[in-house]
Amino acid sequence: MSLAQPSSRSRVADRSADRRQTPALRVTGWLLGAAAAACMIAWWIGWPTVGAADPTPALSAPVPAPAEPAASAAAPESPSAEPAQPTFDGRPIRPARTIRMRVTAYSPDARSCGKFADGITASGLPVTANDMKLVAADTRDLPFGTILTIPGYHDAQPVPVLDRGGKIKGNRLDVLYPTHERALQWGVQWLDVTIWEYADEQDVSRR
Repeated sequence: MSLAQPSSRSRVADRSADRRQTPALRVTGWLLGAAAAACMIAWWIGWPTVGAADPTPALSAPVPAPAEPAASAAAPESPSAEPAQPTFDGRPIRPARTIRMRVTAYSPDARSCGKFADGITASGLPVTANDMKLVAADTRDLPFGTILTIPGYHDAQPVPVLDRGGKIKGNRLDVLYPTHERALQWGVQWLDVTIWEYADEQDVSRR
């Protein structure tokens, strides 16, 4: 049984349909080929492809450093220590009173002491006592051994009354200097002189 041959009109219609489908197929094939080539290139250079898992872990946001603890409140300062109690000759002293006095100066030589320039004070102690820092006073008011502080003399450190003089009466004082020239530099000064007493309640006089 022979197959019926298609009519010439049918073959023409088939060829026309093939010509209409061929460009679409070509475009589709070109797109598929391009996609395959892109995947090959991406794989070769290591670019992630669509749907592929990224092997590189995602960078996490930087964790802020922990804040430093706030500085604790400064500890209250301890009260400053009270100044040490003044002493003289190893004994504690305290101020008794302050008086206004006319203060002059003298030296242990004949220009100041005349015939009494023998290096010994009226109290019997040498002029070198207390490192030559001593005072002549009216011993009726300020007995030997009385402790004084005089602004400008011996850095206002305590000094003893160990001498007296014919012109040193009442509210007058004479401070001792090693030389006559230094005594003249002192001149005459009116000063507030502090009289001290021993805080251990012993006799203030010297033997």
